[in-house]
Amino acid sequence: MRFYYYWIAIAAFVLDLVTKKIIEAQLEIGEQISVIGNFFIITSYRNRGAAFSILQEQRVFFIIITVLIVSAIIWYTQANRKSGKVWLLTGLGLVLGGAVGNFLDRALKGEVVDFLMFNFGSYTFPIFNIADSAICVGVACILIDTLLHSKEEKSQIGNREDKEHNEHEQPV
Repeated sequence: MRFYYYWIAIAAFVLDLVTKKIIEAQLEIGEQISVIGNFFIITSYRNRGAAFSILQEQRVFFIIITVLIVSAIIWYTQANRKSGKVWLLTGLGLVLGGAVGNFLDRALKGEVVDFLMFNFGSYTFPIFNIADSAICVGVACILIDTLLHSKEEKSQIGNREDKEHNEHEQPV
């Protein structure tokens, strides 16, 4: 499918937007719904910062950085669209969709709607949303692509060196 990476971005963005709207409409801030005991809880939370609530109250900074990052992702996606790198393009689509999803919240409301809460014993993982998940999965896809293609490049370099070595050893 042509431009599938942009469809992935749109799907991530729409899923994020819809889930955030449901949380805002159905739950008061701080209200919780247990999904799997104390392990997985839907929790209505607002985050004015970045991951793990760092850099609170830096709205203008986040808007500027997100515009730059989204622009860079679109440029890099276009530069690689014919590369056949499915992992890379899928990852870029997920990161793009997630970045735009959180950008919209920050630009319109000054805060991001988070609602996915996981507890591991006494440790509570910072509450997050679908956009954050898309970004993390997207980065994982990009890393997979990097690992796969670095192996290929090393193999190609090794083959060239072997060929050059064999050419030098042939009798004249």
